[in-house]
Amino acid sequence: MSLPRPADRPLAAISFMCIAVLLFAVMDALVKHAAARYGVVQIVFFRSAFAFLPVAAYLARTGGFAQLKTHRFGGHALRAGIGLSAMFCFFYAFGVLPLADVVSIGFAAPILLTALAGPLLGERVGWRRWSAVIAGFLGVLIMLRPTGEIAFGSLIALAGTFGYTLTIVAIRQLSRTESAGTIVFYFSALSTLGAGLLLPFDWRTPDAAGWGVLVAIGLLGGFAQIFMTRAFALGPASVVAPFDYVAILWATLLGWSFWGEVPDEATAAGAAVVVASGLYILRREAIRAAQAARTPEMNVST
Repeated sequence: MSLPRPADRPLAAISFMCIAVLLFAVMDALVKHAAARYGVVQIVFFRSAFAFLPVAAYLARTGGFAQLKTHRFGGHALRAGIGLSAMFCFFYAFGVLPLADVVSIGFAAPILLTALAGPLLGERVGWRRWSAVIAGFLGVLIMLRPTGEIAFGSLIALAGTFGYTLTIVAIRQLSRTESAGTIVFYFSALSTLGAGLLLPFDWRTPDAAGWGVLVAIGLLGGFAQIFMTRAFALGPASVVAPFDYVAILWATLLGWSFWGEVPDEATAAGAAVVVASGLYILRREAIRAAQAARTPEMNVST
């Protein structure tokens, strides 16, 4: 009797994804709490440095550290640089905006990825997915409130979303030759180094509670990365990715519980449009993948 392939375990994949989303939501709430006392650089450093503990444990269980040998260090450095910039943007935005607003703007990543799939990945994007992209951008505009004053934090969150989208492109390219553990390790290592170089210019000595919060941010981020990595290893992206949208529920609950934040009508309406567009794009991706599997000789575009 052969063991089931990872893709044959969708329920486990969904469970891991839900755990990852919850861990990321708690981490984001702690980032918002820490941002009131510490600088973004310091928070990013602890997020990267203490993620090493769970990442190292994951590597030890999935082939050991021999898998860290790479011939694509430049690609890892580029992915880390872009990812680090996106992290700076998001952590700044968490400090000045409601949690749900930042999370909702971040949902534009699949939409941006579809728009960039042609020029950066050489993928053909059909009119259905382009329609979803346009609708998604309209949803983002609703959240940014173009008829009124656009908050600087919202623009920073959007910049972070764009950076995050570019990291997805970089990961797709690296994944052709690199394992998930290798990609996560080099991101954590290079992010720690990058933030560490800036740390002397943005350091505030934490008290006992502050140390606990900063360390927890790193550990939660590391474990969340592992659970998300396992989720996408155990199930197809079209099944796993939609559960990322559960994050808006956690963000709204945490924001309301600790800061009395309630998403306004513009944020709720825009988020609904962005989520609907993202889900449609994921559905088209699933259909496209199924068609390509049935007719591999055809270049499917939807």
